[in-house]
Amino acid sequence: MKSSGLARRVAAFGATSAVLAAMVTGLAAAPAQAATTATAGTASTAGAKSTGKPSIAITTPKASVRNYEGSCPATVNFSATIGVKLKGKTTVAWRWLHGDGSKSKVQTKKVSGNGVKKINVRQSLTFKGNVKGWEALEVLGPKNVKSKKSYFSVTCEDKGNDDGGLREADYDKVSARAWAHPDEYVGPCTPGDKIDFTGVIRVNSPRWVHYRWILNGDVVDGGKVKVWNSRKVGFGFSPRSSHRGWAVLETLGRGATESNRVGYKVWCKGDGGHHETKVSVSTPTTGTNHNTCAVGANATISSNGRGRVEYVWSVNGKVVDSGSTYFGGAGSKSVELNEQSLSGDATKGGTVSIAISGPNNRDSASQSYAACQQAAPKVTVSGLGVAGQRNDMCADKRGPGVDFKATLHSTGPTTVKYHWVVNGKQDGPQLERQVNGSLDVSWGIGGTHGASVTSGSIELVLDSPNGGSASAHYNATCPAPASAE
Repeated sequence: MKSSGLARRVAAFGATSAVLAAMVTGLAAAPAQAATTATAGTASTAGAKSTGKPSIAITTPKASVRNYEGSCPATVNFSATIGVKLKGKTTVAWRWLHGDGSKSKVQTKKVSGNGVKKINVRQSLTFKGNVKGWEALEVLGPKNVKSKKSYFSVTCEDKGNDDGGLREADYDKVSARAWAHPDEYVGPCTPGDKIDFTGVIRVNSPRWVHYRWILNGDVVDGGKVKVWNSRKVGFGFSPRSSHRGWAVLETLGRGATESNRVGYKVWCKGDGGHHETKVSVSTPTTGTNHNTCAVGANATISSNGRGRVEYVWSVNGKVVDSGSTYFGGAGSKSVELNEQSLSGDATKGGTVSIAISGPNNRDSASQSYAACQQAAPKVTVSGLGVAGQRNDMCADKRGPGVDFKATLHSTGPTTVKYHWVVNGKQDGPQLERQVNGSLDVSWGIGGTHGASVTSGSIELVLDSPNGGSASAHYNATCPAPASAE
């Protein structure tokens, strides 16, 4: 794997929602889940000047297109952020590590001041064929720290493959149109202020379409979507300097097409004396669905002015969803986390967190959620009736004995407690059986003294795990004595 250099770099390319997710997660997750962090010892790297003990934090690199499918050669951009906490000054040295064992050239930058200083680093790789690999960032000084690996893949389109019978965008009856909003931006260039691009892909019959976005000559986003008639696709970026630029939406395959070239302008300037926009988020309200063992949540984001707010949802420190919302002025908006299925230890309860990033500040909040409680199995009884008659008692001038049978039904494994009632009075002790599905149970009574008939009512009463009963009437008569010859 060899780097193609940094030619045709997107001058204004900034963090997408995916990059924000990795950076913001640290507000709600443990440090090991947000970034790889190490603290320098007392000895500093040769050539570096530091009056304190710098510590280094690296975000996991993010690929502009994680799983690319389309025409080749293809360029994939990677970005990461190095955070240096120091007092004084030092020199930071880093290089990119490639999945094939090769490494990029070492780059350096001098930083100084007090507090955390951030260095945004990027690289571009161009691939001519299929590849699956990873990229990582290694800081060599003032402390040796490696980031987590960022996995990606490039699949070069096989023009002879129709993707399992689904027609691709492989002839000229595909069109694309794109636009920017806003197409001219004047204001502070902060991570929360975005320029969004929207495109519409139209087809004459349903099919899968590969597409990609080109921003100032670089592939910055893409994917594969099923288009029935028309479908919108889009991406956004945060400008960091004043400039002019353009974007194009391309569809791939035979007869590939591209949209109109969308121009935009950015003029970074102060906020004109207006107050800084500040954002905040309420403590989430969580809810556990015990039937499906899933958790959902909602929270309220508030802002005292205009600007875009990015948000990231995490469950037990793991990012599960992200999005953004725009405020035209002061106000509040509710955001929701759709139900997330729980498994393993997460079924025993945990924490839902939301982290937000606005034009000038960040905020986060967390709330615990209840453990899944599976509903107790439900038990019913059916088929209660006479199972047999015992006439041996008739010789003792008693009515016949009667045997009864019933069937217990359970929706799951459970312990069933029940008792029998004969002629309105409990007959015998409370009984207990282990039931998982259906189980037959029986009971018997003796005949009545001085009578040739045994009759009355029989009832089986469920005591737990839930109530219920079944009853029946019975009538048994001793057989007539045999006539003498």
